[in-house]
Amino acid sequence: MKIRIKFRKWGCMKFIGHLDMLRFFQKAMRRADVDIRYSEGFSPHQIMSFAAPLGVGITSDGEYFDIEVHSTKSSAEMLADINATMVDGVEVTGYVALPDDAKTAMSIVTAADYILSYKEGYDSPLSFDEWESKVAELFTDAETFTILKQTKKSEREIDLKPLVYDFKVIEQDGKPTFYINVSTGSVDNIKPELLLASMYEKLGLEYQEEAIAIHRIDVYATDEKTGKRVSLLEMGANIS
Repeated sequence: MKIRIKFRKWGCMKFIGHLDMLRFFQKAMRRADVDIRYSEGFSPHQIMSFAAPLGVGITSDGEYFDIEVHSTKSSAEMLADINATMVDGVEVTGYVALPDDAKTAMSIVTAADYILSYKEGYDSPLSFDEWESKVAELFTDAETFTILKQTKKSEREIDLKPLVYDFKVIEQDGKPTFYINVSTGSVDNIKPELLLASMYEKLGLEYQEEAIAIHRIDVYATDEKTGKRVSLLEMGANIS
């Protein structure tokens, strides 16, 4: 049986990288007595696949990984068992069964949304109204938003506009805050900090990475029948 697990990550755990989170959940599966399947061969390992690894320093309410199990209790019981093994800063919030022919979360991710806000002690260089005007100017009115994206071997020119599905300026704690929904996955993966830094550069502003708190809201796939983006958890069903 294929299972998809959703979890949230906050506090000091935001500084734990992807490989350490993988090892953390491998141990958690054993501690929670999850009847997880192992691969065959000389070095068996748990069948576990993460959707879209989160960058270090980013908090999230929408992280996912898929596993395969031989047997399982109900979703409610499994959530209780797994959360009993969690540390402060990690909580499992979803446990659903997937169809037998379901593709792995990693292979179907197409988008993710984020909130980018100014940390305490840092102020926005522009007012709420000014940011609204500039976002409309750069993303709504302009035909393209071209930047040079650095890769491991070189740099290439890309147009961010078709890869930014939504960009809103909202107010939070009296400060301008940004809601974005961007392309995510193995083909076109747009990091939220790259988008904001590129905006700053276009506007002639100095970008301070340490001033911005980034929070991932959820991760999405594209429904093959409707063409609409859906949360990865919606692709499974709770086990009663």
